[in-house]
Amino acid sequence: MTEQITKSEALIARRLAAIPKGVGMFNHATAASASGAIITDSDGRTLIDFAGGIGVVNAGHCPPPVVKAIQEQAAKFLHVSFNVASYEPYIALCEKLNALLPHGGPTKTMLVSTGAEAVENAIKIAKQATGRQGVLCFTDAFHGRTMMAMTLTSKVGYKIGCGPFAPEVYRLQYPNVYRYAKGRSEEEFAQAELARLEGAIQDTVDVNNLAAVIIEVVQGEGGFNVAPAAYLKGLREFCTAHGIMLIFDEVQSGFGRTGAWSAYEHFGVTPDLSTWAKSLGSGMPVGAVIGRAEIMDMAGPSTIGGTYIGNPVSCAAALATVNYMEEIHINAKGRHVGEVIIKRFEKMKAKHACIGDVRGLGAMCAMEFVKNNDPGQPDGEICTALMNACSKRDLILITAGTNKNVIRVLSPLVIDDATLNKGLDIMEEELDRIVAEV
Repeated sequence: MTEQITKSEALIARRLAAIPKGVGMFNHATAASASGAIITDSDGRTLIDFAGGIGVVNAGHCPPPVVKAIQEQAAKFLHVSFNVASYEPYIALCEKLNALLPHGGPTKTMLVSTGAEAVENAIKIAKQATGRQGVLCFTDAFHGRTMMAMTLTSKVGYKIGCGPFAPEVYRLQYPNVYRYAKGRSEEEFAQAELARLEGAIQDTVDVNNLAAVIIEVVQGEGGFNVAPAAYLKGLREFCTAHGIMLIFDEVQSGFGRTGAWSAYEHFGVTPDLSTWAKSLGSGMPVGAVIGRAEIMDMAGPSTIGGTYIGNPVSCAAALATVNYMEEIHINAKGRHVGEVIIKRFEKMKAKHACIGDVRGLGAMCAMEFVKNNDPGQPDGEICTALMNACSKRDLILITAGTNKNVIRVLSPLVIDDATLNKGLDIMEEELDRIVAEV
C-alpha cells in the first residue's frame, strides 16, 4: 500500500523539481494563508511565525487596510512606469517618508523594488555626490545579492563562484562588542575601533578616494549585532570631517522593529543616505533610498531608477502600511515585544552555558550559541537543532550569523502576548530537551 503524503510534502516535492537548489529553503514549512502572526500551511496546520517573512511583516500578515489599498489601486492601474507617467501613490509615499525620516534638513526619497536595489542606488548616489570611487563596509554585513550589494555582503558562503566582484570596496571589522571587546567597557572598545578606522586610511584606502561608508546599525543576517553608540557618533564625525557619505542600511531594522522608525534614532546619529525595504510594504516589493535633498539631487538624469521602481500597487501598499503602523503605535509594540523576548532569552541563558550572548534592540532580538563559553567557538549545530525541533512543533524560526549560530526573532510586532509566549515556551522546552540529550 502506497503511503499517503501530505499536501505540504507534495508541494515541497514540486518545488524541488521545478526550482533551482540555490534558492534558499530554511525549513519545510508551507503557506496557504496568513493573518497577524499566524501562517496556515497547505494541510491546515497553524504555525506561529517568528520569522516574519525575514523581517517583512512587522505590521502582521495581511493587515486589512493594506489589503484594501492593494485592491483599490489594482483596479485603477498596475503599471505605467514612473519614468513615463508620474502618479500620486509614488509621490505621496515619498512625501510621507521624507516627513517621517528627515535627514538633517530638506529630504528626498527615491523608490525601488528591493533592499539590494536600494543599496546599489545609494552607492551610485554617494559616488556621484563625492566624485570618488571607494566604499568602506564591514565584516558580517549583509546588503543583498546583486553585484555591488553582494560585494558589500561579508559572508563568503553567499558569494561562492559569483566573482569577480565590484572594485574599490574595503572592509573593516564590525564593532561587535560580544566577540571582540574582551573585558573592555563599551566606550573603551568603541574608541579602539575608531582608532582602527583612522588606521585604515593610512594602510588600507586613500580617504580622498572614499565615497561612502555603509553600515547596519543593527546587523541582520550577521547576527543582530548592535553597533556601540560611541562608535556610530565617531563614524559620523569621521565621515563629516573627510567629506564621505555615511549610509545606514535599515532594510531589516526599520519600521518599528527596534521600537523606533529607524535603528539610528536610538543613537542620535543621522546618516547622509539610508536604505529601506522589507516591512515598508507588508510584503509587496518596495524599497527606498532616503537622503539629504542636496545629495540626492547630485545623481545625474537616468543614472538611478529602473522600469519597475515604485510600482503603484506597491506604493499604495506601503503608504497604507505606514499609516496603519502609526495608527496602531507600531514602535510601542516593538518595544513591548522586545522586552518580553529578551526577558525570556535571559532566563534561557541563565540555564544553559551554550548560550553565549543575548542581545538586541527593541524587538530585533537574538541568542548566540557557542562552545565553552567562547565567542570564537560558534555552535551552529545546536542552533540548527533548535530551529528544526521548533519547526516540528509548528513554530517557524530562522537562524542568522556568519556561522549560523544565532537564533533571531522577527515575529510580526502585532503578535499577542499569548501567542508570543506560546512560541517562547516551545523554544525553551525544546532547548531544555536538546541540552539534556547532549
